[in-house]
Amino acid sequence: MGRASPGAGGLERPDNVIYPAAQRGNSTSRMEGKAGYLQKPKVELHVHLDGSFKPETILHFARKRQIEIPADSVDELLKIISYDEPLSLTEFLAKFAHYMPAIAGDREAIKRVAYEFVEMKAKEGVIYVEVRYSPHFLANSKVDPIPWGQKEGDITPDIVVDLVNQGLREGEKAFNIKARSILCCMRHMPNWSLEVVELCKKYQNDTVVAIDLAGDESLNLEAAPGHRLAYEEAVRCGVHRTVHAGEVGPPSVVKEAVEVLKAERIGHGYHTVEDPHLYRELLNKEMHFETCPWSSYLTGACDPDFTKHPVKQ
Repeated sequence: MGRASPGAGGLERPDNVIYPAAQRGNSTSRMEGKAGYLQKPKVELHVHLDGSFKPETILHFARKRQIEIPADSVDELLKIISYDEPLSLTEFLAKFAHYMPAIAGDREAIKRVAYEFVEMKAKEGVIYVEVRYSPHFLANSKVDPIPWGQKEGDITPDIVVDLVNQGLREGEKAFNIKARSILCCMRHMPNWSLEVVELCKKYQNDTVVAIDLAGDESLNLEAAPGHRLAYEEAVRCGVHRTVHAGEVGPPSVVKEAVEVLKAERIGHGYHTVEDPHLYRELLNKEMHFETCPWSSYLTGACDPDFTKHPVKQ
């Protein structure tokens, strides 16, 4: 969808590399179209850590921590959290509540899922990946409200970032790929955003390459000044910026991301094409759209007929 600029962190695009449809979770294998695809070197710039946990790991920590989840086996868990037909974005996101309590708030679990993520990407032929997540969604201390019905513990958002960084670095050494991270603000939690940008600044030279804004695009940005202030600080300090916009929301959300939040990349952005003037403007600016065709199908963000997908434009 349009031309693309280098990734956050000044990534130079290697020669002879396939840039695949990025996914929220581990779904590259579902998109495999021909033999040898997984062996081809790839760069993945839009993938969510909390959509990439191994079901075996979820079950392991649920049992170890004695946390109830609605499944006792991998098959049962996959029936609940995976699917192949479109759901609404809200229904899609509701699945996270089934398994996040097993991982959030546990040092060993957080580090392990980051390490296993790198292992997973290496097996998919990915040589450079930027994985995004909300530090607050994995914390159980100094976060208001505490997510996923957890009791208060001692894992702060800062500790979460450090643990993920440890897992990513160890994974890089073990599997010989490059892994970087993007920290997410959440649209419905503007009170978290200033801390997110501070964490981006603190860990800017330790895997973290950018800040992101994710969540319900219908929420008014002006009514939540925390996001704008965080992005202003990101601009001031040289923190790279991407924003989920135009996935299910209108072109105006994309325009706001670019003009108000000074986004350098747009996550999804499909509905930009509904405003031809905006689309041409961003095309001329070589705005990078992080398009995710399989995700857009599963969340109902686009027409299920891929011949009509905005990425073809």
